[in-house]
Amino acid sequence: MRIVVLGAGLAGVSAVHALLRDGHQVQVLERAAAAAAETSFANAGLVSPGHAFSWASPSAPMAMLRSLFKQDQALRVRSSLDPAFWRWGLSFLANCTQRRWVENSRRLVRLAKYSQQSLSEVVTQTGIDHAATRRGILYLYADQNALAAARQQSELLLAEGVEVVALSTAEALDLEPQLAAWQERTAGALYCPGDESGDAWRFTTGLAAWCAARGAEFNYGATIEALRARGNRIVAVQTDRGEIAADAFVVSVGSHAPALLRPLGYRVPIYPVRGNSVTFPIREGDRPPRIAGVDDGTLTAWSRLGERLRLTSTAEFSGYANLLPAKDVEVLVARARAMFPNGADFDQASPWSCLRPMTPTGTPIIGRTRHDNLYVHIGHGAMGWTTASGTAQMLADVVAGRNPVHPMAGLDAGLIL
Repeated sequence: MRIVVLGAGLAGVSAVHALLRDGHQVQVLERAAAAAAETSFANAGLVSPGHAFSWASPSAPMAMLRSLFKQDQALRVRSSLDPAFWRWGLSFLANCTQRRWVENSRRLVRLAKYSQQSLSEVVTQTGIDHAATRRGILYLYADQNALAAARQQSELLLAEGVEVVALSTAEALDLEPQLAAWQERTAGALYCPGDESGDAWRFTTGLAAWCAARGAEFNYGATIEALRARGNRIVAVQTDRGEIAADAFVVSVGSHAPALLRPLGYRVPIYPVRGNSVTFPIREGDRPPRIAGVDDGTLTAWSRLGERLRLTSTAEFSGYANLLPAKDVEVLVARARAMFPNGADFDQASPWSCLRPMTPTGTPIIGRTRHDNLYVHIGHGAMGWTTASGTAQMLADVVAGRNPVHPMAGLDAGLIL
């Protein structure tokens, strides 16, 4: 079958690989000049079933309310006048009950575990070097209340077969000595030895090259304008270069999916959440951390990606304005210096920001829509690197008419859109 995939980010290229493996003829349309040039370019790099919790939790409404009045925290709401945010936000609030948090988080953890195995299989098949570090991930907590809450949450992980080890501050420092400068701000930690890290950009660009060498056609710099429908089928995608026809179409355009699908009658429950990152070169003699991690108190993640150290932070609801304030960069650079004083060359910071396509539940939307030959692979949010390989395989199964190995419950586009 001839299939056009819209979008060449991590989710899109993962879908291309899965479809190509099934023998389809695949063409890719991407507005940027290369694969993984936007959301997938400089993310945290964490593959983390041990942190696969839905953002919609009983404590989330108060945190979002505080952010309306305190704009210097890592979680911020600046979209208060945007009707699309309020529609999304009402659905998010409806998912903030304890029962729904457990349901959504359990679904996300199971998907993360399945996808991590799928990612391993793709890496084995393709031989892509993405600077993987498989030493687990540390999760740090600033006070005893936060640590106790995290330990309670970890019961859900343990029930799903995720290994979680509770550590004192001293034990966390034994595991990662480069955190010594941060010990006064750490009350304890959880360690998930099965989690890992790696460079999503290197993986995605490597996978795109692997797919191109095996027949996939990548068209970069192509602006997608509309999908043309006739009856219950999509007949073509309109681009700035003309119309392109195909047997089937896969939408994988991240935060831009709502605008693309709205003319076809779909209300897509996705809203962009801005995240920031700063990447530093590691010099000879520097002492970067060996183990990736997350500091819960500041919502800061870190990972070593080959000869670079990256820190990420911020979850800002500010619509589609992907602007990175200089103050945010300064804060993140200062935090990097404070956490890892000898970790990298902090005078050579490379800042980045992106829009993460979040759903109210925190889980992605995949599969066939009401149009017989239109499929979506969207809504991976902050867990795209953790979940995209698995959902890509599930998408390919649906396209082929197979029952996916991993259950579609709660993820099926046909029931959500």
